[in-house]
Amino acid sequence: MPAPRPLPDPHRADPHRAGPHHLDPRLLRAFLTVADELHFTRAAARLYVAQQALSRDVRRLERELGAELFVRTTRQVTLTGDGERLVPYARRALDAQDALLAAFAQARPLLVDLNFPDHAAPRAVLLRARELAPDLELMARYESGLTGAAGELLAGRLDASFGRFAGLDPALRAGLDHQPVRYEPMALVLPEDHRLASLERVPLAALEGETVYAGAGNPRTPEWTDLARQLFEGRGIDIAPPAPLAIGEEEFQRIMAKARNPVLAIVDFPAMPATVLRPLVDPVPLSPLSLVWRKGLVHPALDVLRRAATELSVEQGWLRRPLDGWIPATDVHDMHPRD
Repeated sequence: MPAPRPLPDPHRADPHRAGPHHLDPRLLRAFLTVADELHFTRAAARLYVAQQALSRDVRRLERELGAELFVRTTRQVTLTGDGERLVPYARRALDAQDALLAAFAQARPLLVDLNFPDHAAPRAVLLRARELAPDLELMARYESGLTGAAGELLAGRLDASFGRFAGLDPALRAGLDHQPVRYEPMALVLPEDHRLASLERVPLAALEGETVYAGAGNPRTPEWTDLARQLFEGRGIDIAPPAPLAIGEEEFQRIMAKARNPVLAIVDFPAMPATVLRPLVDPVPLSPLSLVWRKGLVHPALDVLRRAATELSVEQGWLRRPLDGWIPATDVHDMHPRD
């Protein structure tokens, strides 16, 4: 076992040693969880992160402190002398952080945008978070599009939203962080007398020659229109020109009934009068859905929301892509599960 070295005294600076000026509390929490379990797999399960991500965080903490904290063998994990010395420091630091967050969390709720009231996956994540932390307040909002919500997130008027992160303008992405949640199968909303309405599933090839509404011109949802453009490219499918921006479900239904274009949607899209919802196949197009928040946001309810999203993604298999699943090449990197 490596000989323990004294941890730096916070009251005495060593001018000859360039130690860390800042430690991410997440790294300390990862360390303490492994120290409690002495098992990386069990610790990762407690934190709802991948084991690889947890190991990466522990290695990063070791680099920043310049100390080896664990001895890892194929049979067991044990604390080094430096690891044992770090435990009380880490507990005090995290206890202080938790106390601070608890004090300020009482001041306001976490404002969570669900896009629209019947959006199943975001709603399920919010409900699970409320079950996990009934003493915290998480309030729903409906911004109808991630681009529209992104400005509210960056301005601090909204705390979290859901949507296709890769579809955001890079200037917006730079100030935001995200966690993959689900690959949402896509569908069509069709007039009930449309030529394709009798099909249980609509092959993409059957849409050749059709004009499909995909939100073109809506300033709140360009990420959705871009997704449709990539999906339809080379398939002989046109995107419908901008329609009058409809506010509210009733107005949306009226405008769509008047235009009579198929509407690109997800399989959980709410039912509309005189229409049918049909999943798309061959291939199965998927809409990548992430939980999105402002970089640097600290709020205990955000931690619970992220935990809820992780739990449901695992339980429901939301991040398993079908063999014939399609997503844009631009989204592949962003949809890898992260810590």
